Amino acid sequence: MPESDRKKWDHKYLVSTGPATQPSSLITALASHLPTTGRALDIAGGAGRHAIWLAQRGLQSTLVDVSQAGLQIAQQRADEASVSLTTLQLDLEQAAFPAGPWDLLLSSHYLQRSLFPLYPQHLRPGGILICLQPTLTNLERHPKPSARFLLQPEELPELVPDLEILHYREGWLEGNRHEAILAARKPCDPG
Repeated sequence: MPESDRKKWDHKYLVSTGPATQPSSLITALASHLPTTGRALDIAGGAGRHAIWLAQRGLQSTLVDVSQAGLQIAQQRADEASVSLTTLQLDLEQAAFPAGPWDLLLSSHYLQRSLFPLYPQHLRPGGILICLQPTLTNLERHPKPSARFLLQPEELPELVPDLEILHYREGWLEGNRHEAILAARKPCDPG
């Protein structure tokens, strides 16, 4: 990611009237699929609304994002909520993926297709991937994000062929956005 993108995200968090604090209802609706113990990684999670929610559920929550400003907001919110949160400032387009194994990987509104083959490698057997991402159909009502950051129709399950799909939905969902949401599990080792 170019330095200009990192600065853009830092600026967004510094001048924002306040990034969302509550987790997406689409993600909380999947709570029955999520572990309540173990290690969770919130990928490009910005100001930490999902990472903090996961920590409140009992997970050892780590938040990775390119924006130092977003991570500082997340750490302050975690402190206010009296939960432990580990933050990592990384550009996932250039840096190595944070070492697993993880019991839960969560990616909300961050599309980097090159990461999808890595997810099964970094999940513990039985670990869960949650992914929420707008699709190309979203452009019918919203000019952003651009097509580069949008999924093709029905693409998301195809990106994780080695995982067992537990839940998949695509349509006009939360916030009048056309999104795909997926919960998938890494198969347990045989034996």
